[in-house]
Amino acid sequence: MVGAGLGAQFPPTPSGFRVILKSGGLRQYPGAVSPAAPGKMAALSAWFWNERFWLPQNVTWADLADSESGEQYPQAGHILVALPVALGIFAVRLLFERFIAKPCALRLGIQSCGPRRAQPNAILEKVFVSITKCPDGKRLEGLSKQLDWDARKIQRWFRHRRNQDKPSTLTKFCESMWRFTFYLYIFSYGIRFLWSTPWFWDTRQCWYNYPYQPLTSGLYYYYIKELAFYWSLMFSQFTDIKRKDFLIMFIHHLATVGLISFSYVNNMVRVGTLVMCLHDASDFFLEAAKLTNYAKFQRLCDSFFMFFAFVFVTTRLIIYPLWILNTTMFESWDLIGPYPSWWLFNGLLLVLQILHIIWSYLILHIAYKAMIRGKVGTGKYQPLPVLKDDRSDVESSSEEEDTALNGTKAIHNNGSNRVNGHTTSSSQWAEE
Repeated sequence: MVGAGLGAQFPPTPSGFRVILKSGGLRQYPGAVSPAAPGKMAALSAWFWNERFWLPQNVTWADLADSESGEQYPQAGHILVALPVALGIFAVRLLFERFIAKPCALRLGIQSCGPRRAQPNAILEKVFVSITKCPDGKRLEGLSKQLDWDARKIQRWFRHRRNQDKPSTLTKFCESMWRFTFYLYIFSYGIRFLWSTPWFWDTRQCWYNYPYQPLTSGLYYYYIKELAFYWSLMFSQFTDIKRKDFLIMFIHHLATVGLISFSYVNNMVRVGTLVMCLHDASDFFLEAAKLTNYAKFQRLCDSFFMFFAFVFVTTRLIIYPLWILNTTMFESWDLIGPYPSWWLFNGLLLVLQILHIIWSYLILHIAYKAMIRGKVGTGKYQPLPVLKDDRSDVESSSEEEDTALNGTKAIHNNGSNRVNGHTTSSSQWAEE
């Protein structure tokens, strides 16, 4: 694998290093930093890409450089391709929502008009922007005297003002239709790709001859598409209407990008494809439930939600530990043994399993309460609580007005329990 002579350079390695033959030995330097560059930069890069952390014993980045025979291995530079692809996906989303999703929504009778706008008022606008969006009874009383308005009218103004910053049902329908389309596509692509791979049927194949497992075009495209999609979700957060869970969603997307990139760099792509496909299995059912709810097909919405709950719990609480954790923790231990990044990878997968348990409990709790409520109420089947996205849904209840007028703090669903970033009218779902 060594170059033709003294000073010959290898192609970029998985870490982004270039390996330079010098004085009869191999030295590592970051791909963007030459040996003559400042020592601090080189030392920092060498520390971050330490082979004894990333790779099994006696394996170096030089071993995983592209071979002369044409075999390629994952390289850190590959994941940068996902950035322009993400911009392309974002552009496709804009076109899809405008020319496909929006006409579908209008055909289903979903109107483009947004919430009613609040009457312009400089004093209330200043309070809304600078002090509070939900004034209590005492502040309402003061504003009422200052403006000579009825307290209920002021409370209604604040409700309308909060609502006017939120997207319409048409906007949410278009967003959900885009996500439904992509989730269904990427899950179908993953199943089709994995069906012909040996590790889909025998997970021990994920570790045979590891890490010397060549990168195929199917693996590469699968990873880049998944990574680019989550990058596009991060981009869109800054252009979409801001929602209450902006920071939570941003951290989620960032963590997902980190996990995908981590498994790619140390060539755990085989088991990585299994994890990605498994987590894609339930998402499109959730988006389908939201779509049918926005279109007011409640029975169909209930059915999709129940499918979502069943698939989510089955994949996350049964298949994930028996299939994924079994191979990453036990089969890999027998075949390649542990090393530092192995411990980190499995630690992250275990944390994910804990989150699966929490989210599954919340989903089942929502479904159970819904069924009990319907049974007790009439003795007959009743639809599940209307699915809604509490991050942006319009307030319509007058309960908050009555509460505020009684001098108590208004009740608002600022949320805690979210699954995939969406909520029901009785509970909020935590996004994975």
